[in-house]
Amino acid sequence: MSQRKDINAEAQSCERRREKNISGNAEAQSCGGRGEKNIKVENSISKEIVDSAIEAHRELKGPGLLESAYEEALCHELIEKGMEVKRQLTIPLKYKGRILDTTFRLDVLVENKVIVECKATTEYNKIYESQLLTYLRLLNRKLGLVINFVEKYVKDGIYRVVNNL
Repeated sequence: MSQRKDINAEAQSCERRREKNISGNAEAQSCGGRGEKNIKVENSISKEIVDSAIEAHRELKGPGLLESAYEEALCHELIEKGMEVKRQLTIPLKYKGRILDTTFRLDVLVENKVIVECKATTEYNKIYESQLLTYLRLLNRKLGLVINFVEKYVKDGIYRVVNNL
């Protein structure tokens, strides 16, 4: 919840700066150096992901299944919407210029921009958000969602994680 407040406060601050500023370049620099278009793209993708997660949860009759079932249903919904989806993506890990034997695996990458980590656990742990933030940093992505499908209403199990957005 505090991240949402931070994001809203930043957006309002950027909007005030835009109203005072006429130059487009100065606007982008004063709002984190990223154009509004890029932010809208990632936010638009996240909206589609949330809508698809709700539909998958509803269609699968709520909580009680394995994470893999929700992940597959979510991906099906996103593909039906015409989105590019990569599942169980193995990512090499670089350390001091060397590729390690150890890799990590993303649950879902949507439109090559937003990372989604699917969970189905009654014991939600904030470490999932920390893990997702690390993935965002390693892949130089800005936005990710942890979706815990075990909630009665999946909207209550969605956690937005940002990396310098």
